[in-house]
Amino acid sequence: MNRYCLALDLVDDDALIQEYERYHIKIWPEIEKSIKDSGILSMQIYRLHNRLFMIMETTDEFSFTEKAKKDQVNPKVQEWETLMWKYQKALPQSKENEKWVLMTKIFDL
Repeated sequence: MNRYCLALDLVDDDALIQEYERYHIKIWPEIEKSIKDSGILSMQIYRLHNRLFMIMETTDEFSFTEKAKKDQVNPKVQEWETLMWKYQKALPQSKENEKWVLMTKIFDL
């Protein structure tokens, strides 16, 4: 099993942040299926004001590249991602069209 931590910002607007959170109370079933089918065993998202922090635990076989390929051809995932861009704001160091940025572990106790 692997653990990945990622970060992303939200648009700094309280109403949009609350709307974003409502979408995540119960995500669309097709999105949940896509996540699980890719080898993600668990996923949590935490928020501090407009900063998001995601923790993912995956199978050993999980691949960000393979997930991205499958997501590109999944119309429902594309619909979800387009909708989420209304609320999300790329981090300053993000690459073009990159949302969630993989974080580097710097300490482990």
